[in-house]
Amino acid sequence: MFRPLSVYIGLRYTGARARNSFISVITLISALGLMLGVAVLITVLSVMNGFDRELQTRILGMVTHLSVHGREPVQDWHALAERLDHHKEIEAVSPFVQLEGMLTHRGEVAGALIHGIEPQAERKVSIVGDFMDQGELESLQPGEFGMVIGYGLARRLGLNMGDKVTLVLPEATISPAGVMPRFKRFTITGIFRVRAEVDSLYAYVNVADAAKLARQSGSVQGLRLKLTDLFAAPTVGWRLQRELGPGYYTSDWTRSHGNLFQAIKMEKTMMTLLLSFIVAVAAFNIISSQVMLVTEKRGNIAVLRTLGASPGAIMRIFMVQGTLIGVVGTLLGTLLGVLLATNVSNLAEWIERTFNTRLFDAYFVNYLPSELQWGDVTTIVSIALFISFAATLYPSWRASRVQPAEALRYE
Repeated sequence: MFRPLSVYIGLRYTGARARNSFISVITLISALGLMLGVAVLITVLSVMNGFDRELQTRILGMVTHLSVHGREPVQDWHALAERLDHHKEIEAVSPFVQLEGMLTHRGEVAGALIHGIEPQAERKVSIVGDFMDQGELESLQPGEFGMVIGYGLARRLGLNMGDKVTLVLPEATISPAGVMPRFKRFTITGIFRVRAEVDSLYAYVNVADAAKLARQSGSVQGLRLKLTDLFAAPTVGWRLQRELGPGYYTSDWTRSHGNLFQAIKMEKTMMTLLLSFIVAVAAFNIISSQVMLVTEKRGNIAVLRTLGASPGAIMRIFMVQGTLIGVVGTLLGTLLGVLLATNVSNLAEWIERTFNTRLFDAYFVNYLPSELQWGDVTTIVSIALFISFAATLYPSWRASRVQPAEALRYE
């Protein structure tokens, strides 16, 4: 596309820009703006990819993909699990009993969602067993009333391994002393730390112990299912509900966390669109600097035209200059963006340590995740180079329209 002579003259003109300091400043601003736009786009999209990854691996790793609930307590859950295991979409099955209550310890109180689980089966449907900070999930043995608690809950209540914690259930018990809430003491046998909001909300007990507290001994509320494709959960759920009949109903993760997942997807798209304006502003700077350069070089253009250069050759000369700005700015922005994207988590942690503050405790992930995807980098670089190239077309066209006689009249 670019002939050697056009490239040579274009590069010479680029090096000669220092003669006009104002044009040089505009050129530098154009390159820096493009570099900033590309770097910010790569960094922000990497952070959004990180949140997307954390949502799928941590939040959805703890939250049930799909659950089958019995409208009445399920007595023979093993038979139901065997029936569900025949579906190719279902990877694993685990029984559950779910309770809501308050945990108290030495005057401290915190609300909690108590999951009654079978430890071995739970490992197949949840990642909690892989994130044990202390103890083991298998410590939850029936009849021992042990509890595995989230790190956030443990820190809030001041709990350590072996401590006793009291579970207060909202159901009332009638006694000679009157109506009393139901209490049960548990022993902390494990602490998990997923580094997500579930650390401050979830606690696990053995499914048999939870069934006793729910006054459903020997039965469970339903089964948690892990699917081979979590995005197929609504479809699989409707199919299972029709198959199992009116005695059961299903619930999937899209009802509890689907809005969050869609919000991240939409936010990623909107951030890409909005931050692309930074690249667009840099492109306008390229246009401005090129127009001013064409005005400054009118005499040179006239000489080249007189020596036989065609309008196309003149156009290519100035396209080389503008494209060079785009290439340099894009490459520097890519290097800076990749560097920031791969270190932004450490940078956020350093800021938190330095200023003794917590920036992300209010979010579903309590740190700043980042995942650099080279597909995004390639897309951003391609868009930036295209915009930079497109920005050179109008000034280059204006240069090619310069008439030698008109230009030399005032030289």
